[in-house]
Amino acid sequence: MERLFIVGFGAIGRRVATLALENGLAVDTLARKEAALPGVTHHVANLDLPATLADLPTRQSCVIYLAPPPGGGHEETRMRNFLASIARGAEPEKIIYISTSGVYGDCGTEVVTEETAPNPVTSRGKRRLHGERQATAWGKERGVPVVVLRVTGIYAPDRLPVTQLTTGQPVLREEEALPTNRIHADDLARVCLAAAEKGEHGDIFNVSDGSPGTMTEYFNAAADRLGLPRPRQVSLEEARQVMSPLMISYFSEARIVDNRRMLTKLGIDLLYPNLEAGLKSPN
Repeated sequence: MERLFIVGFGAIGRRVATLALENGLAVDTLARKEAALPGVTHHVANLDLPATLADLPTRQSCVIYLAPPPGGGHEETRMRNFLASIARGAEPEKIIYISTSGVYGDCGTEVVTEETAPNPVTSRGKRRLHGERQATAWGKERGVPVVVLRVTGIYAPDRLPVTQLTTGQPVLREEEALPTNRIHADDLARVCLAAAEKGEHGDIFNVSDGSPGTMTEYFNAAADRLGLPRPRQVSLEEARQVMSPLMISYFSEARIVDNRRMLTKLGIDLLYPNLEAGLKSPN
């Protein structure tokens, strides 16, 4: 692997690009708007507008697809448009598709492995699963390895829920809160590069620090890190009346994600194996 093409150049994309440059890789990036990072060749395109996707630098690149799906429906139309834009002879060496552990749906306190059958209950989970299946089928047809990363909640000191905490949004009572999982943004960037190097077609990796907690625990720790008051706790009954549908979905789904395949096959030694360590990181 000598060249990366990062599709979706947000906070995680920048981390991946910076790490790739440090490792001596050439890096192209794509986003809707101009973006600057020394050493990177940036391309402006809109995944919702196929006409803007001509002549992208896919050939002989490893694509790390970080772009989010569209905001509605159950189909990942942006992935469809991206794959359709790749001409015969311009195939990448590999595609790493960033999905979500939300494709497993609500599993309660069960441990979820990569063999657990997907059963998404939210629209965002269904869109991601559609994206996984599109990419994997396209890769099989075109002879391109596709690796899926099912990522848990991403956090870092510069990615904390500041708006929710400063606007007084409540969280679920600790005794009613369900198990959730997370990964530090810096560790996710390292996993992306490891998957690009070591992942094989059809591989699926759960991406988590292996230290599950609850959303309430996370919000309390984030408030402490930011020096803000801890959020008010409400019962599940009250939460259904005062929380947004999106927040309710986050608090209503539960699972414990097994990360052993990520650690062993990708050779990951986590920088931040738990929330306490991650919130002490510089960024």
